[in-house]
Order: sequence, then C-alpha cells, then structure tokens
Amino acid sequence: MMIGSINIAVLLAALMVAATPILLAAIGELVVEKAGVLNLGVEGMMIMGACVGFIIAVNTGSPLIGFMGAALGGMGLSLLFALLTQALMTNQVASGLALTLFGLGFSALLGQKYVGITPPRTPKLDLGPLSEIPFLGRALFSHDIMVYLTIALVAAVWWFLKYARAGMILRAVGENHDAAHALGYHVKRVRVLAIMFGGACAGLGGAYLSLIRVPQWTEGMTVGIGWIALALVVFASWRPWRAMAGAYLFGGVVVLQLNLQAAGVKIPVEYLSMSPYLITIAVLVFISSGKARGSLNAPGSLNRPFHASN
Repeated sequence: MMIGSINIAVLLAALMVAATPILLAAIGELVVEKAGVLNLGVEGMMIMGACVGFIIAVNTGSPLIGFMGAALGGMGLSLLFALLTQALMTNQVASGLALTLFGLGFSALLGQKYVGITPPRTPKLDLGPLSEIPFLGRALFSHDIMVYLTIALVAAVWWFLKYARAGMILRAVGENHDAAHALGYHVKRVRVLAIMFGGACAGLGGAYLSLIRVPQWTEGMTVGIGWIALALVVFASWRPWRAMAGAYLFGGVVVLQLNLQAAGVKIPVEYLSMSPYLITIAVLVFISSGKARGSLNAPGSLNRPFHASN
C-alpha cells in the first residue's frame, strides 16, 4: 500500500523499530517510579548500554552477548544511583541528573576507539509463513527478536504489577512506603531491585540503538531518547500498555518526519526534526490539565525519601 511515495508497510515496520528503544527505557522507568523512585538518569544509562553493548558485541562477534553486557552496564550505573539515593539519601533529582552527565561523559571516553566500526549483524527472526502475508508480513512479522521481546516485556510488566504478589508489594511501597514498612516489607530492597530492573531495560534500549537501529557507535547517540522515555511514563499515567502506545506514537512521528524529508516535502528540515518533541510536549500539557489530570495516577510516595523508623 502506497500513499504518494510512502510505503505504509515499510512505514509501520520502521515505526516499530524506532519505538523499541524508547519503549524499553520507558517500561523500565515505569517500574522504578511505581516503586516510588524518580530516576532522571535514564539518558545516562541508555548511552552507557549503547556503548558497552557495542564494545562487547564487536569484540565477541555476538550481538546476544552485546545485549547482555548492555543490560549489565545499565544496571551497574543504576546501582550507583541506588547507592546515592537509597543508602546515602541524596536528592533523587540531582542524583539522576548527575547520573546522566556521568553516563554521557564516561561512554564518550570508553567509545573513542570504536567510532566508525560496524558491529556484527543481528539477524531478523524467521517467522515462516507469517512473514509472507501481504502487507502484514512486511509490517509486523519481519523484525529482529528484540522487537517482539520488548512487546512481551510490556505484557509481563503489566501482569506483574497487576496480579503478582511481588508486584503488589512494589506498588504498595510506591504508594505509601511508611505503611509498607509497617507491614514488614523491605522498602529499600524493593526499590533497589526496581532501580536495577530500570537500569537493565535502559541499557537494552541503548544497545538496540547502537546494534540494530543505527548499527554504529557515535558519541551522544541517544539524542534525548531517555528524556522522552521519562515523559512517556507520565503520558502513560504509569500504565504499561499506555506506555507502549506512547512509544509507538513517538516512533511514528520520528519515522514520518524522516519520510516526509525523503519525499521532498517543502517544510524546513529543522521543523520536521523538532516535531516529535513538540508533539510529546503538547500531549503532556494536555493530559496534565483540566479533566485529563484526573486520569493520572502517580504513585503517592514518588520522589519521597524513605527513612526507616526503629
């Protein structure tokens, strides 16, 4: 199916690819915030994952090992945030911003020797007859395994938060950490585990950028995706499926503006490039005002430090 010079099936396929790193980072941060912690270091963890995953994949020749290393890299940086905010009780906002700056600088240092190198190719998943279906095969069933694992992760997080006992404990910690502590739950332990999960997801999102979407290492290649992921958590009202819809919305806008540029639409390229961010801001303003504000369900203890009473 074609609209002008734009192939809709190709557009949808590109949308899913563009949305995957955003969705990975957003779903991880959603779990962190559900536990009552605001980690603004998503951008730093993503760029660290992009760098570490790329370096490991190049040196081992295995994208799978690269993704595993990226998850560990993002998790390692998140543990630094956990140390600062949960053990040393520093300000979460300041610590998150420092984490982003540290990640950007440290990844630039580590990745200096890898600029211009091509990583090993990540094969697309063979789905057999499904990939041969007209239109749908190209749009939905011709992707790498990370696209489908990310969708599965969204479903798993939704189930975990809604039905699993551990997920209910995490939500209780995020809603009222004093009450959760009084019931005997280990608030800081729950929050550290949530922070580690968020770091691993952000690392995977960064590795998806450097190994699949833009298969190369470039300093600062996340270009604000981590901040968009943070905004999407609010856009989603802390709900996993809404986070997925928001990620696909943003991914679609990114891909569409690139296609419009390629099609020769006579709009200044700067306006097209800024359009995804403007649309995200507009959506956030809308849902945060008037009647839409009532649909928000921010965790009650979000960004509130926990001091255990003896």
